[in-house]
Amino acid sequence: MKYFGIYKIILTFVIGNLLIMGTNYYRIPKAEEMEHRKNVLIQQVTDLDLSVYNIECNFHKPIDDQWSSENPWDTFTNGMNVQLGKRSGGWKFCWNFHKNKYYSNKEELLNFIRDGRIVDEYGEEWDVNEFIVMALNWGEPDGLVVNEEYRKKERVKGHGSFWLDSEKYDDLIIDGLRVSSVTDFC
Repeated sequence: MKYFGIYKIILTFVIGNLLIMGTNYYRIPKAEEMEHRKNVLIQQVTDLDLSVYNIECNFHKPIDDQWSSENPWDTFTNGMNVQLGKRSGGWKFCWNFHKNKYYSNKEELLNFIRDGRIVDEYGEEWDVNEFIVMALNWGEPDGLVVNEEYRKKERVKGHGSFWLDSEKYDDLIIDGLRVSSVTDFC
């Protein structure tokens, strides 16, 4: 019984951190698209030229230009697990636009989301419409956004880091959405 106090402290810490930690969300293809991709992969593997040259280059074939290439597995997995963004306590939802690779505005983003399935970083699948409502409303109306105003407030508090010193890390606002200025974030 004397250990109950320490367990209560640990449990309070864990639950408290779960409430403030962020969660990443991903778009994965629907089952029908995966079945199609699988059939294409099977056909590509069946048709592989097993020459010394192709084996040596890991079956990479040129794609867009002479410098870019992919093999059948790359084709199969390309765009399979696309990070959409992250929610974090106190912040507006932060979208990842991947340098406009899959979408470049809100309408294209929502179409991309609706054309697939949504999973969080814990492997839980979300209803697409419930995810959209959650993400669009997360942190509204006054959630944090990294911008000049935010950087100034943090400096007054004595906080500082490399990203607070430069506007190049400021969030972008695209069609009213908070979009990360970087594409690699967790």
